[in-house]
Amino acid sequence: MRAAACGECGEPGCYRCPRCAAPYCSVRCCRTHRERCVPPSSRDKEQEQDQDPPAAPAHGPWTLQDILGEEDEQDRVPLQKLKLLGESEELRDLLLNPHLRQLLLTIDQAEDKSSLMRRFMQEPLFVEFADCCLRIVEPPEKENILPE
Repeated sequence: MRAAACGECGEPGCYRCPRCAAPYCSVRCCRTHRERCVPPSSRDKEQEQDQDPPAAPAHGPWTLQDILGEEDEQDRVPLQKLKLLGESEELRDLLLNPHLRQLLLTIDQAEDKSSLMRRFMQEPLFVEFADCCLRIVEPPEKENILPE
């Protein structure tokens, strides 16, 4: 998959504007683009009503489309199921463990996350955390339960 050209300088753009999805390649090009960016869906509305362009999303500059490519679509977890993670007492209790928190921070800051994940899957605490997350977003199917 080849990166689209940056709308500002023409270099390969590996990031996308959260408002209009235009590609850009750097912080400098992002800032230049942001000064004149108007989301496509609100251009007509803006011309009719002299209003300011919408602010960037509250969750930050990245959208789900920026993070996941088409090949990742099948692995996407619906937002409703992700919200269940925040409601889980079991997961919250696991996250109180300072060792687990350090493992997660190390993964977040690592360049090669996949090899680090493979290594951490040997840690019983990390496996317990991963299993807990999976049970929440994909509850086991009740195949072998007899009807009463």
